Amino acid sequence: MRIGQQYEDSAAGERATGWEFAWLDGRDVGSEPTWSFPGIARALVRRAAALLDLDTGNGEFLAELAPLPPHTVAVESWSRNTPVARDRLYPFGVQVLTELPGGENEFDVVLSRHGRLPAADIVRLLRPGGTLLSQQVGSDDLAELNVALGAPPAHRQPWNAEVAVAALTDAGLEVLDVREERPPVAFQDVGGIVRQLRDLPWQIRDFSPRLYQDALERLDTFIRLHGAFTVTAHRFLVEAVRP
Repeated sequence: MRIGQQYEDSAAGERATGWEFAWLDGRDVGSEPTWSFPGIARALVRRAAALLDLDTGNGEFLAELAPLPPHTVAVESWSRNTPVARDRLYPFGVQVLTELPGGENEFDVVLSRHGRLPAADIVRLLRPGGTLLSQQVGSDDLAELNVALGAPPAHRQPWNAEVAVAALTDAGLEVLDVREERPPVAFQDVGGIVRQLRDLPWQIRDFSPRLYQDALERLDTFIRLHGAFTVTAHRFLVEAVRP
């Protein structure tokens, strides 16, 4: 049986309810950045009276930061994630919205872990002296995977620390800390590659195991000969404050 046939049916529908972009972090296939986003976030949350978490996903990461400030709001617009996040965060008294709050000067801390970074809205929502902390997935993430499969790049425009800092600065924030790294990601079997591309459909937008089966078979041969196929992740962290 060819690889495309083997994985076409089994991979379909694998993405679970409650999926979020961070599924890759902490897996054996890759190395995480040298910084600890949870550790930095937890220190900020402990000093905050009001917290906003953008694109909270299934709410798992935010729940791990508990105890949370008395006024904590999460935003999650994906319909499959929203009820999962609401169920998970209900015991913590967290309101889960599907759109950004409409007020001003409401939050001491805004978090965005692998989520949106709407600079003007963040400035509007932060109180003076409030802090934004964000970890982003850059546009170079897993780019070698696209090249190996003969697929177009995942992103048309660059998204990196320089671009993000410029947008935040233009919106009126003062950037305090910037870090950017490209840790290795090693795939030890083709199944891991298929799952990766199923879970992150924007990496290769027309991906299916059958359509890319010839390229997958070449990667399978490479992995059997070399033990793994290694690419690079792209992560950057920005911490900024509203003056």
